[in-house]
Amino acid sequence: MSEPLNDAARWTQLHERLAEFERRLSEGFAIAPDESAARLRERTRQWAGTPQAEDRQGELEVLTFSLSNELYAIGSEHVAQVLPLSQYTPLPSTPGYVLGIVNVRGRIVSVVDLRVLFELPIVGLSERSFLLVLQSADMEFGLLIDRVLGVAQIRREALQSSLANLSGVRAKYLLGVTREQWTVLDGARLLGDSSLCVMAED
Repeated sequence: MSEPLNDAARWTQLHERLAEFERRLSEGFAIAPDESAARLRERTRQWAGTPQAEDRQGELEVLTFSLSNELYAIGSEHVAQVLPLSQYTPLPSTPGYVLGIVNVRGRIVSVVDLRVLFELPIVGLSERSFLLVLQSADMEFGLLIDRVLGVAQIRREALQSSLANLSGVRAKYLLGVTREQWTVLDGARLLGDSSLCVMAED
């Protein structure tokens, strides 16, 4: 059994992970599907069996992004890729919040328009629109976002569990709200909702 890391080593490891995450972000999270799934499984095993697992429960690494002039964040462990979104294929007879489907390196991925789902102001797609692909062992779909802001560390204990102006479906997927007024989405709850993944029939 390996010895627990001291504080300096933990900070070094944290900075290395942040640097790696930002490198992936700048490259569009260009990870092959098989490699991405393998990394998710390995990360889960490592975090569950290391002395740092308890410490990480207090810290949350998030990807921050903007949507309809509001600030959002989601745990980076749920993010598989971030890509520019300029074209998509609409699907008939799907819920209004399903923008359509896109081909992501050979995989058909449905795109959820959070503006519709959260009842936010809607404007047309711009050249800055991006697709944030969420992935778990059992689910994969994309979120339409305006732009990526960066990677941040937040304290779970500092999150407010609710706000008066967040209700209905937004409260359903809410992990918390930061003091900077970032709405932190619950990635696990999003990925656990099968209604958000609508695929084209063969």
